[in-house]
Amino acid sequence: MRNSHYRTNLRDIRFNLFELFGLEKVLKASCPELDADTAWTLVTEADRIAREHIAPSWAAGDRDPARLDPATGQVRVPEACRPAYQALLACGAWQLGLPEDLGGTPSPRLLRWAVTELLVGANPAVATYHGAPVLAELLHRHGTPQQQRLAQLMLERNWAATMVLTEAGAGSDVAAISTRAYPDKDGSWNLEGVKQFISGGDHDLAENIVHFVLARPHTTDSSPQSGTGGLSLFVVPKHRFDSKDGHLLGRNGITTTRVEAKLGLGASATCELAFGLDGTAQGWLVGERHDGLRQMFHAIRWARMLVGAKSVAALSSGSLNALGYARRRQQGTRLAHLGDPQAPRVTIIHHPDIRRSLLLQKAYAEGLRALFLLAASWQDRADTCRIRRDEAGGRAAQAVADLLLPVVKGCCSERATELLCSETLQVYGGAGYLRDHPAEQYLRDTRIDTIYEGTTAIQSLDLVLRRVVKDEARALNVLLDEVYRFTSAVDPASPLKDERTALREGAEHTRALFNKLRDLAARSTHDPDVLDAIGLHARRALLTLGDLLVGWLLARQAEIATVADAPSPAERAFHDGKKTVSRFFSREVLPCLAVNRSVVEGADRTVMDLAEDAF
Repeated sequence: MRNSHYRTNLRDIRFNLFELFGLEKVLKASCPELDADTAWTLVTEADRIAREHIAPSWAAGDRDPARLDPATGQVRVPEACRPAYQALLACGAWQLGLPEDLGGTPSPRLLRWAVTELLVGANPAVATYHGAPVLAELLHRHGTPQQQRLAQLMLERNWAATMVLTEAGAGSDVAAISTRAYPDKDGSWNLEGVKQFISGGDHDLAENIVHFVLARPHTTDSSPQSGTGGLSLFVVPKHRFDSKDGHLLGRNGITTTRVEAKLGLGASATCELAFGLDGTAQGWLVGERHDGLRQMFHAIRWARMLVGAKSVAALSSGSLNALGYARRRQQGTRLAHLGDPQAPRVTIIHHPDIRRSLLLQKAYAEGLRALFLLAASWQDRADTCRIRRDEAGGRAAQAVADLLLPVVKGCCSERATELLCSETLQVYGGAGYLRDHPAEQYLRDTRIDTIYEGTTAIQSLDLVLRRVVKDEARALNVLLDEVYRFTSAVDPASPLKDERTALREGAEHTRALFNKLRDLAARSTHDPDVLDAIGLHARRALLTLGDLLVGWLLARQAEIATVADAPSPAERAFHDGKKTVSRFFSREVLPCLAVNRSVVEGADRTVMDLAEDAF
């Protein structure tokens, strides 16, 4: 098979890693055994594997989706995806950052997430089957010695693993989970319940799948606890196994009752799983009872970053494909020659609206890439502080990393989906609606990202209520202060003076917007209905903060490009692109933050007071 869709942007990734975020210094501080050249070799090798061995299965997997064989109860993955999955396993990128006890290689998160973007973007459906490393790390961290041995087996034998949270009656309301776990005499637990929307819930790519299941313990000596505090985490394998060498002992009582037919990501088996329907579903408690959600957040944080990286990869490749099409597709004349039948026909990249569209896609693709790498850099700061036993510094850095997480997940997914539909597809015109070009599949495969691992509304409430209000805006102010410092450091006579002004004004609007939401939250102690106004505008707050940070990161890149050496025409073009896209974003997008502030400050109850039958 041939890669017909995947366009990576290695030059931009290198620019972010080494020129914007200083990966070389990060390596010296936290991973001195890994030098910059080796790190970059890892990135370029991941790029090669992604393009040559994973991406070619992308379209074929969409045309021939994963299916449940009713005769055997086994889920069959598209044949085209098998070599892609094996390439993903063989590349070894999953070892980056894992504990050495699990065969891992110390590495900063900056490097890990740069590599991850390349691999997940090549075929995101295949990537959904490879959650074992992060879940093995979770088990290694929280499990018993016997469970730590299971973590090793998972990686040694290339077993798959899943996060099993969602239920049909609960949806995003984790507190409503009703799956039950009953203790057995041998120390294991028997699970009963039905889980829904489980990515990679069943398949034939691995000999075993270890499910990490949130369930509610039921014991004879105590009543089950309600809410999220009553949840525990259990490991429940598809097949029972010998703990010494991992050989399989027979099927566990887990039944795949359905594979969902979806808008996109057809090669990814999204399953409904019934525990205890056909035989006993034996599992083991991880750590202490009623600590399941906290334990699971180790994987949830990773999954939300993964969705951000996936969205950015799709937008970046989609926009680069659209750029190539715009350079080839000849249609119409320049606007100055309208009506002249003798005027020369031009490629559509000469049309003003196409250029606006391409530059907007470039701005967000490159700015959002910098955004999720910014989050990774704060995670690295927190890790470095912990290594140095700087507990206060570690907590402060982790607070900023945690604040960025819903922004990465929410803003990257929303902007990528919006732009792939409204801009990338438009560049192709009617051709973009056809399977002849990759734009339509990018749109379908990315649409789920706004829902995966918590909808945008959930991410927005997490940002406002937990990361800003509960934190008293300390982490938010750290980021806003960095924006202010940048604008103060820019020479008023420099080429960046317009960006400086737009960013300062944008930061003021963003701070005022969040201050309004904090004021509403304070008032809610006396008037709980005020919280509805936060619910109405939290999404706007998340996207406002995301746009401000994208504008700031683009301006920082432009500042580097302004003083950088450009020894070749290609480098000069790259730097010109960085300077122009920052100026464009500061004029096209950042002024909208004033409108967002005005809307939030004028919040009222019009929406909530409307009677249901008036909708």
